Amino acid sequence: MKTKTLKKDKVNIITLGCSKNMVDSEVLSGQLMANDIDVVHESSRKDHNIVVVNTCGFIDKAKEESINTILEQLDLKQRGKLDKVYVTGCLSERYRGDLEQEIPGVDAWFGTMELPLILKKFDADYKAELLGERLLSTPTHYAYLKISEGCNRTCSFCAIPLMRGGHISKPIEALVQEAERLVKMGVKEVMLIGQELTYYGLDLYKQRRLADLLRALAAVPGLEWIRLHYAYPSKFPMEILEVMKEHKNICNYLDMPLQHAADNMLKAMKRQITRAEMEELVRNIRAEVPGICLRTTLITGFPGETLEDVEELKQFLVDMRFDRVGIFTYSHEEGTSAYAFEDDIPAEEKERRAQEIMEVQQEISYEKNQEKIGQVFKVIIDKKESGRYLARTEFDSVEVDNEVIINTNKRLKPGEFVNVKITKAFDYDLEGELVD
Repeated sequence: MKTKTLKKDKVNIITLGCSKNMVDSEVLSGQLMANDIDVVHESSRKDHNIVVVNTCGFIDKAKEESINTILEQLDLKQRGKLDKVYVTGCLSERYRGDLEQEIPGVDAWFGTMELPLILKKFDADYKAELLGERLLSTPTHYAYLKISEGCNRTCSFCAIPLMRGGHISKPIEALVQEAERLVKMGVKEVMLIGQELTYYGLDLYKQRRLADLLRALAAVPGLEWIRLHYAYPSKFPMEILEVMKEHKNICNYLDMPLQHAADNMLKAMKRQITRAEMEELVRNIRAEVPGICLRTTLITGFPGETLEDVEELKQFLVDMRFDRVGIFTYSHEEGTSAYAFEDDIPAEEKERRAQEIMEVQQEISYEKNQEKIGQVFKVIIDKKESGRYLARTEFDSVEVDNEVIINTNKRLKPGEFVNVKITKAFDYDLEGELVD
């Protein structure tokens, strides 16, 4: 009988944090597979002997989850269930020196841009020709397409430039090639991600080229939906809206984090925009693309935020009526310029404010969903769960937005597009029936 040490290595990759981390894990998986190394994503079968933890270091909760996951894997190693534990990602990039001292059982630590060094641990070579070849951790009908790395913005609350470095755009040709390979794998929808989509091209082409990238991607055969995430509002390139109108496979959807509405908060956050400018931008976007779905994210509990600022933010939501809103409580991050401020709002109060703001948005979301009753939407089937199908419209991204619940005896496949008439509407979900 073979001993454990003679078994072929099998690697389990555990990904924490955002979709950008997920893409990094998928790329690592593709490289390992090309080097004839077995690899899985977050396997529950426990038949692997090596774990790579891809960490998040964005805010306190994410850091805590990352450290707990590392410790759980080290416990398995100590009990003889694993041979090696490697750690990569943002937390490792940011705190490697401290972590090496505090968690000595990890076999190796890697930063966010050290894929070739990880591969060396497996006696594997980095294969540049594998551009776009990934082991998808998502269902095969959708994927994230990372168009850039890093960020050049100096938002006072954000530590991402410390972990990801400055903005680096990927060439248009490379992204088109990656999209074509994803389509060959069965992908119907790509979600464009980066720290800031609207900065795309400035470093590489000396001008903003997101509109050109969208045109090139829209021409990829078989790519049925293209979705934009993480657009920065300051100096927003309005020309991308023209492209959105020109191409039916570019979703009428825009994720644009605004973070706050009170001018004093926007200034302290170094957002380079005022409330009046944001309101004008939103009005102009809606005028250019009627019916567009606007998603935003907000931060509450930033140092110095008053109850009056919270009321102004709530009124901003009432006035602007965004389709989707996410909210974070402020996390005091070392190395950011906001770290010089006193973190003067207790955690419980931050949470209370966040809940209060989301209650305003919940009502708006319910009202907007009620307006959809009786309308017919093209939806993409994501999965079957508890005897019903879960789908999304072009106005809904994966995991963060509405789902459309479909009750039918007809057999549907993930990735299939169907038309659905909305029959019921809830705060954050819709229910409908198939129509021919």
